[in-house]
Amino acid sequence: MKILGFEITRRKAQTLSAVISRGGWFGILRESFSGAWQSNVAVDAPREILAFSGVFACCTAIAGDIGKLRPKLVEEDEQGICNEIKKGSPFLPVLRKPNKFQTRIKFFEQWIVSKLLYGNTYVLKRRDGRGLVNGLYILDAQRVTPLVAENGDVYYQLAVDHLSGLTGPLTVPASEIIHDTMVCLWHPLVGVSAIYACALSATMGNRIQANSTKFFDNMSRPSGMLSAPGEIHDDVAARLKAHWEENFSGKNIGRVAVLGDGLKYEAMTIPAQEAQLIEQLRWTVEDVARCFHMPLFKIGGPMPAGVTGTAAVQQMYYTDCLQSLIESLELSLDEGLSLPANYYTELDLDGLLRMDTMARLDTLGKAVGAGIMAPDEARAKENLPAVPGGKYPYLQQQNFSLEALAKRDALADPFAAAKPPAPVPAPAPAPEAANDGLAAAAAMADIFIKGLEEYEPA
Repeated sequence: MKILGFEITRRKAQTLSAVISRGGWFGILRESFSGAWQSNVAVDAPREILAFSGVFACCTAIAGDIGKLRPKLVEEDEQGICNEIKKGSPFLPVLRKPNKFQTRIKFFEQWIVSKLLYGNTYVLKRRDGRGLVNGLYILDAQRVTPLVAENGDVYYQLAVDHLSGLTGPLTVPASEIIHDTMVCLWHPLVGVSAIYACALSATMGNRIQANSTKFFDNMSRPSGMLSAPGEIHDDVAARLKAHWEENFSGKNIGRVAVLGDGLKYEAMTIPAQEAQLIEQLRWTVEDVARCFHMPLFKIGGPMPAGVTGTAAVQQMYYTDCLQSLIESLELSLDEGLSLPANYYTELDLDGLLRMDTMARLDTLGKAVGAGIMAPDEARAKENLPAVPGGKYPYLQQQNFSLEALAKRDALADPFAAAKPPAPVPAPAPAPEAANDGLAAAAAMADIFIKGLEEYEPA
């Protein structure tokens, strides 16, 4: 029988063991004692780590750039050419509208965000009466637990999720979940987020900014101490401290203090320039970007030396940062939707250059000039109609094959001007045709002579 679209059959009970307890960021740490990994520094809570600008910028930029790419369903023909299917396929609706509350852009954004932050993306499938997937719901990665049976079968324990239609805890087989992971360092079912490597840098960046905020809240005046040349008793020191904090701290900062008895105020905080605050803060952002494989120029850093042109920059960004995420997403969709062998999903990479008109036209112009694309194909990418004679690729006439050039070079004088061909004489008439002509002429002569003989003058 079927429950919630799943086929339920009776089989021998299997013992399921959890791979990891609640797929969080730091649940994968195995320590000899609590805090052994970072005994000297406490890492910020996950929500505070997300508040660091470097982490936020990397996650939102990567997810936004992948989310804007349109998914295409393509079919590979016998020649290995992939042609987009735009209508008629039962796999198209779920690609255009994955679920009832998300657009495709927000769906893929959430897919990538979950993968970047938690190292894992879990997508629950919904099926129609034919067994085809007609809905995809991204689950909270912290509320999904992979399970492994004794025979090696994989299951997933799901918590309540009303948006996805899960009104109670449920354990489903792997066939009903799309599981996309980051690099799996310890277990093939547990992806590891980049935050595992950059959490300390993000915490350091938060600390720098928090200390700077306190410094400027204190009217940019560092903390200090009151000292005297002689001995100060404890009760006097306590009275001076209370008097100073009451009259010259908080809202009273900036008031004039009158000191006597040799009292002297000395600053204790290291100035920002000596602490290299800006350099340290810049390094934390660079370290976070390095863990996410994000080029610095994408989050406000300098352009790489020797790289010019938007196309080259975008190619670097795609190769270093986006490609592995995109390829993994496409393959996960292919297998999750159970596409036929010659069907694939592809994200339209033209979206990465959508706003760069010059780079886009330059690429199309070179493709047409090299005979790779027909003019109509290039015009179609710019949403322009076809024109007469534009459906064929063109090349200039002076292009010759290597074989033809080799034959030319084999001549005695390869650069000699070509001689015009000698005129070809007209072929002689066949003997039968000549005899027929003489016979016809003789017959005409006989008729003429007979006419003269029969002629009688008046």
